[in-house]
Amino acid sequence: QVQLVESGGGLVQPGGSLRLSCAATGSGFTISAMGWYRQAPGKQRELVATVTRGGVANYADSVQGRFTISRDNAKNTIYLQMNSLKPEDTAVYYCNGQVSRNSGWSWNDYWGQGTQVTVSS
Repeated sequence: QVQLVESGGGLVQPGGSLRLSCAATGSGFTISAMGWYRQAPGKQRELVATVTRGGVANYADSVQGRFTISRDNAKNTIYLQMNSLKPEDTAVYYCNGQVSRNSGWSWNDYWGQGTQVTVSS
C-alpha cells in the first residue's frame, strides 16, 4: 500500500510563511514526478507546483517567485516553501505523485488526503 502523507498546513497572516511536506510511504514502489495542487471553496483543483525526480520544477504563474518546491529522493518526500502568502492562497493543498508498483511498466496517480492552508488576519 502506497500512501502520500502531508503535513504542515495551518493558519498564517498575510505576508507570512508556511512549509508543507509530503512523504510517500509503503514498499515496492517507484515514484516519479511529484507535485502540489490546491482547491479553494467553490473552485476547481489547480496545479501549484511540480518537480521531476531530477529536480526540475514548474510553477503556476500565481505562485512563481513566492513558492519553492523541493525534493528529497532518498526520503521520497517533497516540500513546498510558501512565502509572502496572500488570502487568495487559502485552500486545501493536495500532494500528488506518479507511482509505479511494477518497475515502471505502468504508472498511476496517487493523492494525499489534503492539508488546509488559511491565510487571514
